[in-house]
Amino acid sequence: MSIIHKIGRRKTSVARIYLQPGSGNMVINGKDAKDYLNTNLLLYKVQQPFSLTETVDQYDVKVNVQGGGITGQAEAIRLAISRAMVNINEEFRLILKPVGLLTRDARMVERKKPGQKKARKKFQFSKR
Repeated sequence: MSIIHKIGRRKTSVARIYLQPGSGNMVINGKDAKDYLNTNLLLYKVQQPFSLTETVDQYDVKVNVQGGGITGQAEAIRLAISRAMVNINEEFRLILKPVGLLTRDARMVERKKPGQKKARKKFQFSKR
């Protein structure tokens, strides 16, 4: 099996992953995943596709991620890994799809409108 390249997106984060058979090493932007993702919840989110498909420590992942915050980046990585796992074995789709790992979360920040403070917040109204 050769290297599998997939892309995942969330908000303004874009994650490009390179998945290949290995011993479970994960490198994100040149750092170990435990160093880059500083909380256990984010580390769990990234490992979730492997744990659901029971393929923990079978693949090495190299990730280039940019844009957004750390949570959006982690969820973009999770989507990319899920897409790669489906590419490896089509039966994984039946496991990952009901959990929602193959769905792109399309929610984005709403733009600021002219004549308002923010997207929805208005300037204070004075009657007199």
